[in-house]
Amino acid sequence: MTPAANAGEAVWEADYRDWIALLKPRVLTLVVFTGVIGLIVAPGHLHPVLAFTAILCITVAAGACGAINMWYDRDIDAIMRRTRKRPIPAGRIEPGGALAFGVTLAAGSVIVMGLAVNIPAALILALSICFYVFIYTIWLKRRTPQNIVIGGAAGAFPPVIGWAAVTGTVDLVPLVLFGIVFIWTPPHFWSLALWANDDYRKAGVPMLPVVAGARETRRQIMLYSLVLVPLTLAPFFLGFSGLAYCVAATVLGLVFLLRVYRVLADDQDDDGRSLTGDAPAKSAFKYSIYYLFALFGALALDRLVG
Repeated sequence: MTPAANAGEAVWEADYRDWIALLKPRVLTLVVFTGVIGLIVAPGHLHPVLAFTAILCITVAAGACGAINMWYDRDIDAIMRRTRKRPIPAGRIEPGGALAFGVTLAAGSVIVMGLAVNIPAALILALSICFYVFIYTIWLKRRTPQNIVIGGAAGAFPPVIGWAAVTGTVDLVPLVLFGIVFIWTPPHFWSLALWANDDYRKAGVPMLPVVAGARETRRQIMLYSLVLVPLTLAPFFLGFSGLAYCVAATVLGLVFLLRVYRVLADDQDDDGRSLTGDAPAKSAFKYSIYYLFALFGALALDRLVG
């Protein structure tokens, strides 16, 4: 089946794995995890059934964003090597079906969150969906190299949503958690963009390595990381976490800075392109995922034990 095949036939040839793939499950896992941590560390108590409902709504909403993103980006996904086998460009799911799927999930997640949990959490959930779809996917991604910087806010909402699900409010601590994910996103994604640079160039997506070059991208990764690591200590200095989290965040952060420094110091040609196959950038990208998991996990453990 090719993208030019009959749309109706494409839908019938899709199986459940294609619909799951639309949800971007690998991206979804980290998003949902930070939402769960926001819920766990929030003061107060939420009935287990309502807590499960809140997590489910965050999960469904994140998946909906992935489906709508794949619908909108189906033209560039067909060009890029790492995305051309996705269900829509591969012709297994018809674009209109993917859009309807995403919109239905998005609307349903917000409605259920509002009816079952509370209105503030539902409003923040709706804001996160709108930000990802309209601000990042439709407006920023194809127009500016700052797409990941500004658009990173979309992925930073889940801990705030989890907190609001328990408390019905937002205060300084969830905003700090928002800030951590927000500042983490550029070095995380630009590490990927360094070795997926050719894909983005062919697709006409103005990622920072395409517009500013690999050398400047490496410098920006380092600068954001130098802001990120001290920011991760804010929960301790605000009195929200204990010494165990402080030690864990410091050790994790130092390892992160070491990985990022290796990206900066990678053997490069005159244009800043890696002579080692971007091995340090790939290593930094993979570690950045484990880093955020471990950092938020350490915060939750510190709060639960404390």
